[in-house]
Amino acid sequence: MKTMIEMQKKLLPDLLDVLKQRYEVLRQLHLMQPVGRRSLAAALGMTERILRSEVEFLREQGLIRIETVGMKLSDAGSDLVAEMEPLMKDLFGLTDLEKRLATHLHLKRVIVVPGDSDQSDWVKKEMGRAVARILKSIAQPDQVVAVAGGTTLAAVAEMMTASSSLKETTFVPARGGLGEAVELEANTIASQMATKSGGKYQLLHVPDQLSDEARETLIKEPHIQEVVELVRSARIVVHGIGDAKAMAERRKSSPQLLAHLQQEGAVGEAFGYYFAPDGRIVYYGRSIGLTLEDLAGADNVITVAGGSDKAASIAAVCPAVGGGTLITDEGAARAILPM
Repeated sequence: MKTMIEMQKKLLPDLLDVLKQRYEVLRQLHLMQPVGRRSLAAALGMTERILRSEVEFLREQGLIRIETVGMKLSDAGSDLVAEMEPLMKDLFGLTDLEKRLATHLHLKRVIVVPGDSDQSDWVKKEMGRAVARILKSIAQPDQVVAVAGGTTLAAVAEMMTASSSLKETTFVPARGGLGEAVELEANTIASQMATKSGGKYQLLHVPDQLSDEARETLIKEPHIQEVVELVRSARIVVHGIGDAKAMAERRKSSPQLLAHLQQEGAVGEAFGYYFAPDGRIVYYGRSIGLTLEDLAGADNVITVAGGSDKAASIAAVCPAVGGGTLITDEGAARAILPM
């Protein structure tokens, strides 16, 4: 297959450009459907005139349906997008990028989606779709899946769909809440993932930031103990990576801590741990929920984070979290890897 692609690049470069463009139309439509032509053209960075021509061709091929609510993929179109994905990764150079990034970050597996989520929210949804596929493929009966909060994990929840393989799964929050937008809290995301996939959920109603005295009191509550034990039994952990400064500010950290993080050059955060560029832990804010030590008991740790601006955070956190799976985007991957 790779030899064939190289020959086509040399002999029929225009054909490959057309193939890439039509695949991008189908892929973006898959994420946005139902969608109007104007919105789709804006997301693709394409003029409506060019898109109209492509849409008409794809409709004639039976790949797109045009309805009153907007354009949708037909069943044949959805199947074609799934079948083409490995080929298009080779064409975009993403397969090689995945292998190089996995070696660089000492990970078992890396999945790179096209684009940069700093430039387009739809790229974040594509990362969410990749996580949803993995969860379905590795599901086992009566498993527990612990999920963190944040905008990227919210995109994962949005892309979940009903699955018979996840019906016996219990989704739980990995940690307490930050007391911010409720739609970004781990409790909300765990419940949404369970509802959309047909699974179950348990919630952890404790704040992430607690005094030592309050934490010791809460952890003695029978219900809290029960949920924490369930969280720590998680077979699969899905989490994001935060920018160190942004996360410290969201947690309303003291000026002294903010100064300490700046002095240490902290760039990334996960599970309450703050990391320097070389992977050193420069601070840990204790709370109720998963710790890095708990991750050793999980079969699968899935990190999902993207955007070129978050490259340093990803590079710092991933090796420290453990050699699991990273779902990221092309913008972050190319920014992380040495030229």
